[in-house]
Amino acid sequence: MDKKTPIVIFWFRRDLRLNDNAGLYHALKSGNPVLPLFIFDKEILDDLEGKDDARVTFIHQTIEQLSKELHKLGSGLTVIYDKAEHAWDDIIHTHNIAAVYTNHDYEPYAIKRDKAVKEKLNKRGIELKTFKDQVIFEKDEVVKDDGKPYTVYTPYQRKWYSLLKPFYLKVYPTKKYLKNLAKIEVPPIPSLKQMGFKKSSIPFPDQEYKDVIAEYKEKRDFPAVKGTSRISLHLRFGTVSIRELAQTAYASPDKTWLNELIWREFYMMILYHFPHTMDHAFRPEYDRIKWVNDEAQFTAWCNGQTGYPIVDAGMRELNATGFMHNRVRMIVASFLSKHLLIDWRWGEHYFARKLLDYEMASNVGGWQWAAGSGTDAAPYFRIFSPDAQTKKFDPQLQYIKKWVPEYADFSKYPKPIIDHAFARERCLKAFKEALAK
Repeated sequence: MDKKTPIVIFWFRRDLRLNDNAGLYHALKSGNPVLPLFIFDKEILDDLEGKDDARVTFIHQTIEQLSKELHKLGSGLTVIYDKAEHAWDDIIHTHNIAAVYTNHDYEPYAIKRDKAVKEKLNKRGIELKTFKDQVIFEKDEVVKDDGKPYTVYTPYQRKWYSLLKPFYLKVYPTKKYLKNLAKIEVPPIPSLKQMGFKKSSIPFPDQEYKDVIAEYKEKRDFPAVKGTSRISLHLRFGTVSIRELAQTAYASPDKTWLNELIWREFYMMILYHFPHTMDHAFRPEYDRIKWVNDEAQFTAWCNGQTGYPIVDAGMRELNATGFMHNRVRMIVASFLSKHLLIDWRWGEHYFARKLLDYEMASNVGGWQWAAGSGTDAAPYFRIFSPDAQTKKFDPQLQYIKKWVPEYADFSKYPKPIIDHAFARERCLKAFKEALAK
């Protein structure tokens, strides 16, 4: 293709698919050939601690597959490894760009990055057009009657349902317009090695989710059974469409699984309106808590060596697979912040390093819920008993036996690093003192 020919660029980010992609659909209908682009952003990658980070491997594999699909269509995917702003300097000088299309991203870094890129493009008369794609409702679409954001989930959920109309779940028919992709040859994709990473050995879950929806309500809290969908990784990076998931969930007689998707949107709305919650308590009085922050106990928690088998099983599952069952996430988060009185941010950062499906809004929201410091949080005096949680959700110890096999031999399993009764009283005292100020 002649470099003087005006093109539009579609910038893939958290939407790594061709089907039902809002921004791509609008780009393909723009009237100009569409050049697909993906940037491995050094700003993000340089912050990752492990050079075998499984998420980078997943993204790289997905990009390779996307590139193959585009190649079959006579097009290609331009892949750049650089800081986003620097990458756009090169792109602007290489192509005659009529406009740039992409989908919204709501995390604080992404908002800052997109603002800088938009200003750079606008200086050259190029418009950056962005679209809603990773949620059904965003930003100010579900708010109170006075226009203020909800801070409690249940009324937000009611309003969400009341606003839902069929067109919100309508699929974008991108496949009809793929003939409008630019016919180009592109350079090879940078390898993991070239970017300073190596391939992770952690396996990735598939995209099957429909088989769990019917019994989700009954099975979702039991970590030893396949009661959850494991679709969150694909939702995080947009290899599946939120509209497809919501359609399927809405068609189910039981709406429990759909309600979990609504929780995700609730937390994304909270992070958008209250960006300080990224690293501060939603309820500022909780920033006054005097955390103990014992580093040896934190290391024991990270390694699954606390002497509490349900906690240790969860942490070992996370370390081995990049996944932790949602019920167990609540248990280990409560244990860290309330039993050990370790700042919830320590745990949130550890999850950020390890979780394949890490999404800032949901992770911060979940941790603050467990610590009592967030929006619509569990009250501070609700302190999970690991033993009671085990009896209720892993009564046959199947989950524990899988991840903590030495539990059967008391001589090999560590003694509890803290006494439950002592920890409970210490937590209540510390929280009361902080909240009384």
